[in-house]
Amino acid sequence: MHDGPFEMDGSLDPTRSPEAGWFIDAVHRELPGVRVEAWLGQVVGGEALHLDDAATRWRIAAGVSAALDRGFDGVHFDFEPVPEGDPGFLDVLGAARAITRAHHALLSASAPQIEPLSGFRIPGNLLAGHPKWWSQNYLRQVAGYCDQVAVMAYDTSLPTAWAYRGYVARQTQVALSAVPTNVELLMGVPAFHTPDPGHWDRAETMSAALDGVRLGLGAHPPPRPFGVALYVDFAATPADWAAYRTDWLSPAPVG
Repeated sequence: MHDGPFEMDGSLDPTRSPEAGWFIDAVHRELPGVRVEAWLGQVVGGEALHLDDAATRWRIAAGVSAALDRGFDGVHFDFEPVPEGDPGFLDVLGAARAITRAHHALLSASAPQIEPLSGFRIPGNLLAGHPKWWSQNYLRQVAGYCDQVAVMAYDTSLPTAWAYRGYVARQTQVALSAVPTNVELLMGVPAFHTPDPGHWDRAETMSAALDGVRLGLGAHPPPRPFGVALYVDFAATPADWAAYRTDWLSPAPVG
């Protein structure tokens, strides 16, 4: 659940979610076993939040602690864009990891797309005009601090469903190789409908994404915590939810 975002100095304003405790208690009462995480993030770099600033990182850590003290079962970080190899983000994760462990809570993080082939990242980022891909090695480092990682496998600029399907399959394969097997891996799939040059609505469909994830898993999925994450639930249409039920929960054999 959104509990933020962080201010540009890294602080977290608790007045943005004054009924958080009531809501968490209600979910735990009505839906036993459902985990409620605080979704925390911000735009980083430029005129926005800077993860290379020690004081900013300290305030982020204080916000994580405050969110858990209010009853959240964990925190999910969504900082964008975090460039490949960013040490500040690793420092944020390290501090948050110590706090979540002390609270017996979960630490989760969003990850951008992973370079599909070694060496693709640098020319790809130049074409995109911003840090769009991580290497498998950096994803592995990030995942080492986390209990859960969600790879945002959308906004690819691919114009056809078949191309997007194959790309998601490859993203799933490289993510499975990079994320340790004891860390839950979620593949983020598109449940939003705002066409722009980075997201062709006719191509990045729920069905194409889910087919791609299943192809990436193969006929014999590895025994590890794994799932898909719909972005974002409040924009999902009845057709998106129908595709989720038929293509993910009760799929036909891959082939």
